[in-house]
Amino acid sequence: MATGGNQQTVQRLVDDNYSALYRYAYRLSGSAADADDLTQDSFCKAQLNLAQLRDPSRARPWLFSILRNAYLHRVRAERQARCVSLDGIGDLAEPPPEPLPDVDPEQLQMALNELAEVYRTPLILYYFNDFSYREIAEQMDLPIGTVMSRLARAKAWLRGRLLQPAAATENGSVRRATDGL
Repeated sequence: MATGGNQQTVQRLVDDNYSALYRYAYRLSGSAADADDLTQDSFCKAQLNLAQLRDPSRARPWLFSILRNAYLHRVRAERQARCVSLDGIGDLAEPPPEPLPDVDPEQLQMALNELAEVYRTPLILYYFNDFSYREIAEQMDLPIGTVMSRLARAKAWLRGRLLQPAAATENGSVRRATDGL
């Protein structure tokens, strides 16, 4: 059972990290309900294993690691096979010719859901949670070069997926975004 000091420590962890952990869980899972569950599970596991946190300044990466492991465990349990192969995409994305348009958050989340976890996790940690390459490499137990490569491949795939032309041809006719199709 937790002592008063541990309860205060856990409450401080929740207060300081809940929002960031929830955003990470949401980006990983793509679902508010799953993000709620993952975040709560992570704090419960953190409370049970609080003695493992030797350096309080490393609490944030420790919590993110707990959440990632909980997410991976859930994915394996559900045996979801939604994966997009990024093997055919080059390592470096071409720079965009003009400023990038705004992206609909729902489209972004759907595209993130299609990415394999090995590409999605570093992308979310880097762009949505401000982790450095080194912190991502430590958390995922990968070389920094692999993290950089996966980020580049994920960005290239997302650009191709999200920045498709507004008009596409189908059977010789042009379909516009305003056609409702």
